[in-house]
Amino acid sequence: MIRIIIALLIFFSVMAVSPLLIDEKGYILIAMGNTTIELTVLSASIMLTLLFIALVISLKLLRGGVNISFGTWNKLAFAGQRRGIANFNKGLAAYMLEDYSQAEALFAKSAIPSKRKQSAYLLAASASAKLNLNSNTNHYLELLEQETLKLKDLGLEGVIVNIKLLMNQKKPEADTKARALIDENHKQIGHDARLLALEIDLCLVEKRFNKAIQYLVWARKEKTITEERIQAWERIAYYGSFNESINDKNNEALQHNWQSLGRKIKQRDTVILAYCQVLAENDLHEPLNKLLSPLFKKSPSTEFLKQVRNLPIKRADELIAIAQQQLHKNIHSAKWLSCLGHLALKSQQYSMAEKAFGSLIKLEDKDTGRQYDRQDLQALAQAHSKEKQYQAADAMWSKAHTL
Repeated sequence: MIRIIIALLIFFSVMAVSPLLIDEKGYILIAMGNTTIELTVLSASIMLTLLFIALVISLKLLRGGVNISFGTWNKLAFAGQRRGIANFNKGLAAYMLEDYSQAEALFAKSAIPSKRKQSAYLLAASASAKLNLNSNTNHYLELLEQETLKLKDLGLEGVIVNIKLLMNQKKPEADTKARALIDENHKQIGHDARLLALEIDLCLVEKRFNKAIQYLVWARKEKTITEERIQAWERIAYYGSFNESINDKNNEALQHNWQSLGRKIKQRDTVILAYCQVLAENDLHEPLNKLLSPLFKKSPSTEFLKQVRNLPIKRADELIAIAQQQLHKNIHSAKWLSCLGHLALKSQQYSMAEKAFGSLIKLEDKDTGRQYDRQDLQALAQAHSKEKQYQAADAMWSKAHTL
């Protein structure tokens, strides 16, 4: 704009001075081959000035036109991508609102136009997995795998989600694919607790119990993995390991498996109970009583005794005697009354079970009130039934259902 103003000022200045130059016109002669152009100095100055102004105006108009054309082209060219991104964001909202059907459709629709194929396919697979549509999940995972091969990197987080989606299908072919993905990223297991946890879960699914036990050593060093989760793994892994020992070989192999464990490991409740479970299931009462008797004498925790009552112990005379000794010290001990009742019931000493559970039901704590739970009432109902006291048994079953 400033240039145009300057040009106009020059033009009008020339026009103002031109009358003074009329008497001394001056000439400009331009010769090009056989053509000659003759101009006065005044007319040449006017023409050049007008030409300059026209050139400036043309450049301004051309520049504005180019800007308008580029903006229009930009809007048209990226309209599809903007719609894809909008669908992707809507898919995220639907996913958060647990509308997984809508989320799956939006993610699948937005994958290509939004240029977020990996994220879209991964989220679409997750949404379809929530709906238990395994065929759809596998389809999106295949698309994700194809895209990953192009980009050569899905990222560890994407790999972890992929493995979880495969394992959640609980199918052998899906577990095989999950195993392949874990093995491809095996070096990361020692550095990433999430991948380590998936490795342990998959080992348990594959019944590679001893391998899972090896990884449990690493898991205990990870602060992000809770003790409850580790105990759940230990319960399955050690039970599977002990069971393999007795099924594949013999009782000596089971004993050797137990003895080969470290002292600290053999003191963990989950490991002890897993070993006792295998002993009880195979009617190995002598080593079972030998292991539990010292623990009973030390008066273990209430939680431990609650786990013992789930063991299929058929001959528990030695343990019953110790429980009775503990009750002589404290006749109002709820944990020992419950333990005695369950051991007596499994040993077919129904009258003893009725008395123990009857005393337990009469107990009341100042803070919590009742000292029994549903399993105690169900066990008492079974004892009444075995004693042919069907009305009392029905009453206990009804009471148990109310808890």
